[in-house]
Amino acid sequence: MKHADVSVVRDLFARSIARIKPYAARALTRLRHPTRRDFAWTAAAVPALVLLYVLILIPFTPGIGDLRKAKVEQPAQILSADGKLLAEFKPTNREWVKLADVSPHVVDALVATEDHRFYQHHGLDFRRTASAALHTFSGNRQGGSTITQQLARNLYPDDIGRSQTITRKVKEAITAFKIEAVYTKEEILETYLNTVPFLYNAYGIEMAARTYFDKSAGKLDVTESATLIGMLKGNSYYNPVINPERALQRRNIVLAQMVKFGHLAPSAYESLKRRPLRVDFERQLEAPGRAPHFAQQLRKWLIAWADDNDYNIYSDGLVVRTTIDSRLQAMATQAVVWQGNQLQSIANAAWGAHAGCNAGNADLVHAFVRETPEYRAARDMGLTDDDAMKRFASDRGFMRTLCENKTRMQAGFLALDPRNGQIRAWVGSRDFSQDPFDHVSQARRQPGSTFKPFVYGAAFAQGSKPEDTLIDQAVEIPLAGGEIWRPTDDAPPSGRPVTLRDGIAYSKNRITAQLMQNVGPAKVARLARGMGVRDSRLDVVPSLALGTSPVTLKEMVAAYGTIANGGGRIDPVLVTRIEDRKGEVLAQFEPAKPEQVLSAEAAQELLDVMRDVINRGTGTSIRSRFGIRGDVAGKTGTTQDNADGWFILMHPQLVAGAWVGFNDSRVTLRSDYWGQGAHSALPIVGDFFQRSLRSRLIDQRVRFVKEEPHGTFGAWIADARAWFDKLFPAKPAPPVPQAKARPPVRHAPVVQQEAPEAPSEAPELPPIIPSMPEVTEPAETSIKSPASAPETP
Repeated sequence: MKHADVSVVRDLFARSIARIKPYAARALTRLRHPTRRDFAWTAAAVPALVLLYVLILIPFTPGIGDLRKAKVEQPAQILSADGKLLAEFKPTNREWVKLADVSPHVVDALVATEDHRFYQHHGLDFRRTASAALHTFSGNRQGGSTITQQLARNLYPDDIGRSQTITRKVKEAITAFKIEAVYTKEEILETYLNTVPFLYNAYGIEMAARTYFDKSAGKLDVTESATLIGMLKGNSYYNPVINPERALQRRNIVLAQMVKFGHLAPSAYESLKRRPLRVDFERQLEAPGRAPHFAQQLRKWLIAWADDNDYNIYSDGLVVRTTIDSRLQAMATQAVVWQGNQLQSIANAAWGAHAGCNAGNADLVHAFVRETPEYRAARDMGLTDDDAMKRFASDRGFMRTLCENKTRMQAGFLALDPRNGQIRAWVGSRDFSQDPFDHVSQARRQPGSTFKPFVYGAAFAQGSKPEDTLIDQAVEIPLAGGEIWRPTDDAPPSGRPVTLRDGIAYSKNRITAQLMQNVGPAKVARLARGMGVRDSRLDVVPSLALGTSPVTLKEMVAAYGTIANGGGRIDPVLVTRIEDRKGEVLAQFEPAKPEQVLSAEAAQELLDVMRDVINRGTGTSIRSRFGIRGDVAGKTGTTQDNADGWFILMHPQLVAGAWVGFNDSRVTLRSDYWGQGAHSALPIVGDFFQRSLRSRLIDQRVRFVKEEPHGTFGAWIADARAWFDKLFPAKPAPPVPQAKARPPVRHAPVVQQEAPEAPSEAPELPPIIPSMPEVTEPAETSIKSPASAPETP
């Protein structure tokens, strides 16, 4: 800046100061000698400024609409395709109870202790607030919040905040006035008692009563009511479970307050204050529902949808119509539990689980111990490995628990409709409360021979035919790094030609490996991804033919659904539509158009050879044991050392698959018989299909396509089947209730979890005693994938 410019600015500043000086002098004089008018203006300005401050904060507090919405808060309801309640998405473990169903002792204790002028004020008790302020200024800090103010904090913690500032207190007071305008006093008490937290994930007086006294809120006596209300001053500090002495003292203070304000006679107080707490503690867990793993996956999807469409799944009363059939879901759950229990007894005997794995492999058991946090803590304390191992080996309780956890049998099951991709049943584990880890969509395991259809499908797409042959001979395939892959079968090479039809029916590893060489791993991996294995990583190596790349059960069942749908892929569908609480449709999800990833001719050839797996190959017990006579095709799978057992069955209306194994793939059933997919996973699918066919939820007469008769005998069989179907027609499946015919959702009753009984005509399933020779499936591969490490749920 030039010197002239600086001079101009200095002159302007000096003139401005000169103009201001007279006004400043007059203002200073009036401050020193104020007039009556000045006093009046000052007195009026203070409340005006306070009022202005309040008016500025009003838009930053919850509106009347938000208050009314909180009053009728409704969690999302998840319904099955046949109208049964599968789950409710609640933000907390809370069960709402009406004030009339709460013990009056609770209300008396609450009002006497927290807000004895509750029925006289309109949200803010000015007398109590002033008293609390005086005590606080004198150094004895006291709370002056009314029950309504506390409710405002509980309902809207984000809008009001928790900081100890004037702004927070003003916003809290404004919200309390609004609540009093919307709610009656009884509704305020009901809402408060149903939203206050009581530790251990118990929200509301009903869950608190169950948690601490094993009774409902309506049956609480005076001392129990005083104990719970006493916790409101400090849940952890006055926790009756871990701090019983403090809780007892606080309970007696509450009882004294009840005497002070006329809710309890003094004579009763003298006897009640000497009573012990008598806590009957038990954590309250949410009911898992009919399809807990499915609901868990659906919650993630629904939260994303709600965020994109400005809805709240916990309060907006959404009604989600899913594809799950509650009847098929119950059958699937029963099949998984039944077979899982059978296999668990075998695993216990093989590993000596109840005795701490005494019958197990010592090196592996030692590895289990070294992986525990207890072992690491012992080493951190300075113990040597030998000393630590001796300590834990002598601890029978520790070893028994460790072994039982490691050898707990697990299973996963999924069924979907191949015509539209709609998922009909989803069971993620034997028991959700014990193992919430989902073995359908989260667990990635080697699929073994269930991966072979992708090799044969790729070959048929290139022009190969089911009657083409390959020589059953020793196979050596060089791998990167100088290794040699030598796939083997249970029997030595015969040197004879084997058709591709027999290769898949009898699950021949050497035949499949040669076919993989002819097709190429890249084409097989590309087809598998196109058919449905879209999320898991597939290693493009020759051993992929025998299922060495870990995948999920959901991916495999979806891919088999593509085969059953004539080569047209439809991604799995969870939801058909979403409605609001009034029944208005918010979103409709129509079946997607199939994407043809495998030609119809190749898909039909693949399906036809997979029929032979059931008719005369490794899956014959579907016919011999479970009596399933419909048009079905499928494939068994067993991985190395019998770590994983698989079976997937295809029907024109339903494709179902099961996986069986342990969370830690180093643990196996240690049985060449029970470890095979044909004996571990197949019974789950067989039991499920047997029940669903007998219940007529799927039609046994439906066929994939009409097959051309082979020769005179084949034509005779076809004519006989047609005559039999005409003479004894099957009864149609019962209709599924339409959603529009249901009453309004907000009045829909909660259906208790109750699995339907098995059909009365279904006999008790016998142990596996095959009525025809069964084909033994060979081990899938001699190359272990890096994914064979323990899986972390």
